[in-house]
Amino acid sequence: MKDGATVWLPYHRTQIPGLPDRLSYAYWDGTGPLPGDPADVRFLVGIPAPGAERVLRPVLPYLRNLEVLQLLSSGYDHMMPLLDELPAGTRLATGRGVHRETTAELALTLLLSLCRGLDRFTARQARGEWVPEVRSTLVGKRVLVVGYGAVGAAVAARLGAFRCEAVLMASTARTTPAGRVHGAAELPALLPTVDAVVLCAPLTEGTRGMFGTEALALLKDGALLVNVARGELVDTRAVVREVRAGRLRVALDVTDPEPLPAGHPLWSLPGALITPHVAAFTDAFPTLTTDFIRRQLHRYARGEELHNVVVTTAPAEGGEQAA
Repeated sequence: MKDGATVWLPYHRTQIPGLPDRLSYAYWDGTGPLPGDPADVRFLVGIPAPGAERVLRPVLPYLRNLEVLQLLSSGYDHMMPLLDELPAGTRLATGRGVHRETTAELALTLLLSLCRGLDRFTARQARGEWVPEVRSTLVGKRVLVVGYGAVGAAVAARLGAFRCEAVLMASTARTTPAGRVHGAAELPALLPTVDAVVLCAPLTEGTRGMFGTEALALLKDGALLVNVARGELVDTRAVVREVRAGRLRVALDVTDPEPLPAGHPLWSLPGALITPHVAAFTDAFPTLTTDFIRRQLHRYARGEELHNVVVTTAPAEGGEQAA
């Protein structure tokens, strides 16, 4: 049991009914003064917005008794450089799976927008131009889903509604109820066979820059690329070259660098559609995240294994091991 353990939340307790009573709660959303002594905190929930690492960096050295750092994002690569600031045995957990539905929804929205030319029609609308043209359809297209985790599975399920052939790929090959999942080693052979690619993979040393000059060159002329994962999966300069040449069209919810600076070619490049890392941020975000926080804190209060623990820093003797 964790009776009396201090938890800092980025939501007021009244916004999360049903929290375990045996814990002590304070509100801190990354702004304003700290609500108490950080040395008392055992469980800290990160802010529900991009840039959690910038907010947490100055506070982490004072969290001397922290047991759990709970992120609300599915990715955690941005926190890896800060792990040395955490006390030994701290568990870093993510919100993996919490935002799979909304992220998959945006991935399909971007893919459909590229396919049906909505970016072009929107630009013409702004100029008052009525220019009908024949566009492509997703029906019958082969779409490669790179990263068959929670988001990738949700994307693949939605592709079926459009009568696409979803081609699945993950770091290692396996067979699932949804069909065969190709391994990363098969990527060069798969790319020339697909009409579109949706990136859902986590950022690791193995995936960083995986869509560079060579991989992009393997795609068919007119292929579509959608990225709702991490900007660093893609070589931005190589993408700009391919789009500028009119060979590929891309829709990016994440970019490298991020935020995308003013004046960057991607802002105005025909064939590039940019959204500012908003896949998870919908009107459902508070409900999805608070439901997850409630479940996670009940597990913590009961001393049970937490969901989505990805790293345990220098585990203390008898502590949980990294997932």
